[in-house]
Amino acid sequence: MSVTPATRRKARHYAMQALYQWQMAGASLNVIEAEFHADNDMTHVDVEYFREILHSVPQQYSGLRESFEPHLQDRSLEELDPITNALLLMACFELKHRIDVPYKVVINEAVSLAKKFGATDSHKFINAVLDKMAEQDRAVEVKASGKRK
Repeated sequence: MSVTPATRRKARHYAMQALYQWQMAGASLNVIEAEFHADNDMTHVDVEYFREILHSVPQQYSGLRESFEPHLQDRSLEELDPITNALLLMACFELKHRIDVPYKVVINEAVSLAKKFGATDSHKFINAVLDKMAEQDRAVEVKASGKRK
């Protein structure tokens, strides 16, 4: 199967749901992954990307949260709902470790998922946090895109 924007989008969609499940139930990542394969049609999903996000985010959980915590405006980590937390973790991972994915794609995908699954206006909060993260972690790319500070 070829990797396309649509297969990546589905991978992020399922990864966000799987990370939410991991946070809420604390089940083993392998069990969660197996459940997703059993319960969902994965033929149009970038399964490798899904797996990478699902297994890498929990491994780097503390470091990822430390990376976005300074950008939470007036909120604390404890105030984040599980969907917002999962989306920020996932996008932060992509900004830091998947430089092959343009920062605008990372932000747009997280905002899109927040609009679909998150609390009212959580997409605005996520967009603001990820903009700051991109300026920090992808400064050269942000500057090259012509974004003004």
